[in-house]
Amino acid sequence: MKKNEKFEVHIPRWEELPELDLYLDQVVTFIYKHFSSYLDNKDDVNQSKIITKTMINNYVKQKVLEAPIKKKYNRNNLAYLIIICILKQVYSINDINKLIKIGIRNTPINIAYNRFCDFLESSIDFTFNGTKTIEDFKASKLEYLLFNVCQTFASKLYVEKKFLGKFK
Repeated sequence: MKKNEKFEVHIPRWEELPELDLYLDQVVTFIYKHFSSYLDNKDDVNQSKIITKTMINNYVKQKVLEAPIKKKYNRNNLAYLIIICILKQVYSINDINKLIKIGIRNTPINIAYNRFCDFLESSIDFTFNGTKTIEDFKASKLEYLLFNVCQTFASKLYVEKKFLGKFK
């Protein structure tokens, strides 16, 4: 990343997630395609540490992720997996499970997921580019928690990309 180059990230919103249910290989490919440029420094989906079939199966076994229906994963599954892939960079699976449950306690998954995407992009933009962030306006307790969760990831990504030479 060049000195004055703006770093931008786009997390697919609920409406951008596939409407059709996906098989496990398709889920892994979808996530790798959207997140490999800043979550993984491998060039090959088969060597990716972002997400693997084994990881997904473990998340189902640990009840962090609902089991697929007829071996197909729906939008809910995909949204959960995207959040898990991002947050596992800085939190344990048990903590992620708790944070997801807090985030969707009183909010439909599609709204909670889109809010997560907005906060994460805002946190990354603030961390890399110094722009205004969600913290600049009054936030509810839940929104402030979400902001801090996202800011933790953004800060880690910044250090890795800017100072540790990862993800060139």
